[in-house]
Amino acid sequence: MHIPDGYLSPSTCAVMYAGAGAGWYASLRKVRHALNGRLIPLISVFAAFCFIVMMFNLPLPGGTTSHAVGVSIASIVLGPAGAILATSIALTIQALFFGDGGITTLGANCFNIAIVGSLVSYGVYRLIAAKAPLSSRRRVLASAVAGYIAINVAALFTAVEFGLQPIFFHDAQGVPLYAPYSLRVAVPAMRIAHLFVAGLAEAAITAGMVAFLQHADPALLSATLGAANGMAAERVKPKTLRRLWITVAVLMFLTPLGILAAGKAWGEWSLSGGPQSAAQTAVAGGRQVTPSALSGAVRRLATVWTAPMPDYAPPFVKSAAFGYLLSAMFGVGLTGAGFLLLQKLWRRRPAPGSMR
Repeated sequence: MHIPDGYLSPSTCAVMYAGAGAGWYASLRKVRHALNGRLIPLISVFAAFCFIVMMFNLPLPGGTTSHAVGVSIASIVLGPAGAILATSIALTIQALFFGDGGITTLGANCFNIAIVGSLVSYGVYRLIAAKAPLSSRRRVLASAVAGYIAINVAALFTAVEFGLQPIFFHDAQGVPLYAPYSLRVAVPAMRIAHLFVAGLAEAAITAGMVAFLQHADPALLSATLGAANGMAAERVKPKTLRRLWITVAVLMFLTPLGILAAGKAWGEWSLSGGPQSAAQTAVAGGRQVTPSALSGAVRRLATVWTAPMPDYAPPFVKSAAFGYLLSAMFGVGLTGAGFLLLQKLWRRRPAPGSMR
């Protein structure tokens, strides 16, 4: 679901940035009263968790892959506002440093995955788990269903954005200027990948984390009892936070397993990656446009940003597995460092009503 640069028109990117910006603004307003010494580390660990989860590629027929995103468990614990911020930060780090998703399309990726995913998973979970005790098995089932539905709805939004491009943006001969995937191509491709693979992975991850938290620290699940966003963070046990970071660390060292499945997720072929990526795009688009024409049409957008470690492969590392692990460590470290800085800055801010 990470849309690369060049696949969406500038006007589409602007609209999606506006939608994402509204979500970011509302989320910050919602949780600003709870941005304290406890909530910031909790958002940090879930941002790192989402980052790592998206590095585990799952094989699909045809040489493509898919992956879970981790947004659902973030939404259940942090509430939708906190999950939107955590997942958006993970997506931003992926785009800036690893070229996983574009810079021009970052607004669309955050809107689809972070905002739509968070709101849908939170709503479905609350609907199914309504009034159930925190230790109830119904909450585990509710979390699995929420994760499954959320990632599929997010994928549908992505597919529709792809499918609208050739309808509204093409040249006089009808050649698509941006993504060449029609709705008839994009929707089934995205739906199959997420209905049968990524959706099941997201459901399993979410249910497993909820079951773990029911035993480790049930208070973290109280955000879905109607409590204000971030209030559960006031009661988070330091031991639980350590366990969550240990979970992230274990997954981080397992990330080389994520490249055992060859190929990229459907529609994530960056045109700046060379002729092979352009050819994959043309084939997936039903050969509506030749690779050379497609590359020329979106060249400027596709090369607007060059990530320093594209595809999680640092150029100074020869081993693909070790490079992937280093990328995971860098991403997690950057997430943690960024939130530590935010925490320090927030603690230094003037108190409301102070004369400073």
